[in-house]
Amino acid sequence: MALIPVRCPLCGGEKVKKRGKTDDGKQRYLCQNENCEAKSFLLDYTYNGRKSDIKHKIIEMSLSGSGIRDIASVLEISTDTVISELKKKETLLDSVNSELLKTLEHTENIEVDILKVEEAEADEMWSFVGKKENQRWLWHAVDHKTGKVLAYTFGTHEDKVFLELKRLLEPFGIVKFYTDNWGAYERNLNPANHEIGKRNTQKIERKHLTLRTRIKRLARKTICFSKLEKMHDIVIGLFINVYEFGLVI
Repeated sequence: MALIPVRCPLCGGEKVKKRGKTDDGKQRYLCQNENCEAKSFLLDYTYNGRKSDIKHKIIEMSLSGSGIRDIASVLEISTDTVISELKKKETLLDSVNSELLKTLEHTENIEVDILKVEEAEADEMWSFVGKKENQRWLWHAVDHKTGKVLAYTFGTHEDKVFLELKRLLEPFGIVKFYTDNWGAYERNLNPANHEIGKRNTQKIERKHLTLRTRIKRLARKTICFSKLEKMHDIVIGLFINVYEFGLVI
């Protein structure tokens, strides 16, 4: 006889005990790990949306150009399940590349130039939520040398949003900004530390192309647009956190 240990789908621990049965006779289990968030679980769920591998695929598909309805159709789950799973990731998102910042702080007293952020490219990217009149702008900045995204924020096409991005960038100690000729940059950056022109903003423009290619709701000609600012910001923020900041999901 072969015995297969029951593992918690969240923490992977084997310290599990039985916790009664469901109405249709399936065995329910309880993880006894105090640090695990799992309350109770089944080994075989009837609804696909409860399965841990399906939850992971929701995130993967969202970051690979699939819309909410596409994901729901392919995985045979409801659109509410897709939206709910994406919303759960909101608390994990960070607007600043904290891992890069930790590296810089760790080496600030060491003679290592390659890790210092001295020059940055800043730009804003247009999109909309619900209708084209409701514009939603992504403002972000990248390291001019490495192309790594440093920080980002969302909002209108106004100075106050750029000032929020500028505040997020302060810990990096940037001494030179490269931007286009949008007035918000000229009004809020010291001319001595600011250069206008497309010649030095190629890395951030390439980031825009990547975002529009990888995220369906950002494609210029598509019917897959965001209906809620919250979902719009979560999906784009999740992409940046995973592929630029190194967040593990």
